[in-house]
Amino acid sequence: MKTANPRNKLTWTEPLATGAVSVDAAPEVVFDVVSDPVAMVAFAEELRRVRWLRGATGPAVGAWFAGSNRNGWRRWVTHAQVTDLEPGRRFAYRVRTPFLVPISRWEYEVTPEGSGCRVSVRNWLRVPRWFVPMAIAITGEPDRAGTNAANIATTLRRLKAHLEHRPGSA
Repeated sequence: MKTANPRNKLTWTEPLATGAVSVDAAPEVVFDVVSDPVAMVAFAEELRRVRWLRGATGPAVGAWFAGSNRNGWRRWVTHAQVTDLEPGRRFAYRVRTPFLVPISRWEYEVTPEGSGCRVSVRNWLRVPRWFVPMAIAITGEPDRAGTNAANIATTLRRLKAHLEHRPGSA
């Protein structure tokens, strides 16, 4: 369910972390959840709260949202802008600090598979090299590739359990 490629930690060209899971649920139902950052809070590991910004009320290309994040006692806020929205198929957004420093790009893809679908997640690092030590201090995470891979796996496991209505989603 997860992969992290240490070779690509700071290359910015290939995904930092990826994951995928098959879900026994209709692709459009799955897409409605993964394309709604407010709903995804229920499944994410670091993301704790999302609110739409700048008049946005839901996912649309160009819409902005703020994410409140947590890792242990550390807390931080990010701002994200939806960059891609292909209904039923693909949802992506770029993340930055409130001070305009680029952080990452996240992409969710839903592909029909049998009677359900496959959800794939890719995360690219976009942070400038000079900001890496500050990002580590803010998040407390020196191994962002490993952490994101583990968090993607956890998120996908919880999402699958929720969408298939199974207990044990934690």
